[in-house]
Amino acid sequence: MSNQIFKVTSYDKKTNARRGIIFTNHGLIQTPAFVPVGTAATVKSLTPSEIKDCNIDVFFVNTYHMLFRPGLEVIKKYKNLHEFMNWKGPLMTDSGGFQAFSLGEHGPRNNPISQTDHLIQINDEGINCKSAWDGKNLFIGPQESIKAQKILGADILMSFDECTFYPITKKRALKALERTHKWARICLKQRLINQLLYGIVQGSVFHDLRMQSAKFISELPFAGFAIGSVANSKEPREKVFQVLDWTLPILLSYLKPIHFLGIGEIEDIFISVSKGIDSLDCVTPTRLARMGWIFNKEAGLKNKFRYDIGRSEYIGNKTSLEKGCKCFTCNNFTKGYLNHLFRCRELLYYRLATIHNLNFFGNLMKKIRQSISEGIFTDLKDNWLYG
Repeated sequence: MSNQIFKVTSYDKKTNARRGIIFTNHGLIQTPAFVPVGTAATVKSLTPSEIKDCNIDVFFVNTYHMLFRPGLEVIKKYKNLHEFMNWKGPLMTDSGGFQAFSLGEHGPRNNPISQTDHLIQINDEGINCKSAWDGKNLFIGPQESIKAQKILGADILMSFDECTFYPITKKRALKALERTHKWARICLKQRLINQLLYGIVQGSVFHDLRMQSAKFISELPFAGFAIGSVANSKEPREKVFQVLDWTLPILLSYLKPIHFLGIGEIEDIFISVSKGIDSLDCVTPTRLARMGWIFNKEAGLKNKFRYDIGRSEYIGNKTSLEKGCKCFTCNNFTKGYLNHLFRCRELLYYRLATIHNLNFFGNLMKKIRQSISEGIFTDLKDNWLYG
């Protein structure tokens, strides 16, 4: 891998949007990039070649899930996740912090059995986890997280952090921030070869805590930065982008890639990129595909650029999912057929809908990159959001 990690090739003159390249051991990541989530070492229903055909350079695999299923001993039988999945391109892994949060006391998938018997317990050393599948106990701390991510062999790793919930007291947010900063230093002490480690900025919705975190993380020798615990909880929408306004002026002063964790709505992508974000990850296109939502620019902002393929109006409809789309699904099948498959819960539906939605996101990011290079990013953004 080259010693160069990140190169900006174009800047937008009217915003902080920038186009660049992240150099990894398994290839280049063109930025701004959308990063789909492949929770269990798969972007559900798609093969690696189908993912690549959607103009996707990189996707996310969740360390927490890999620890329990299939387990690191299985991955060790292969060279890394790339060989395990037969994926030739770059990969990202998270630290396990968010999955632990989501199963905790304040998370969306906490244990409903009682108020005290939760699947995770957090302390200053790390997180004690209980498997949601078989009850197996596991401890994840900063050293354990990096060790696992090294075995998984991802190109971009996330430092171990404590995700915050919302609403949260400032005292509790400060505690999580202090743990995240302590763990960041420990993560940096772990020796990495041909892997890039991102430091995560925390601090919930508190201005002084976010500023403190951005300054602390940016001064450490991370290869890149990530902004966490805003988009995956219950924070008001305006707070999400307020956090960017606070932290990006600090982070952008360093020539390093910046990732926004958990962002996936189309309008949020445009806003984030305009503020200087280089990559984003979310389950939006793939999860919504499985729920029957098909992305289409003509649906407009008021419909979040998507429509429900299961509606009766699409029975027998002989048009493609999106006019002008050249994805495999639109080239070969109609709304009427996808409507039929979805209503029958046929497995083919999930693959065809996911191909289209992921292609929609991949093509959008390609257009955004081109618009930055051509100096028309604001025009593209306005056309999508206000046109």
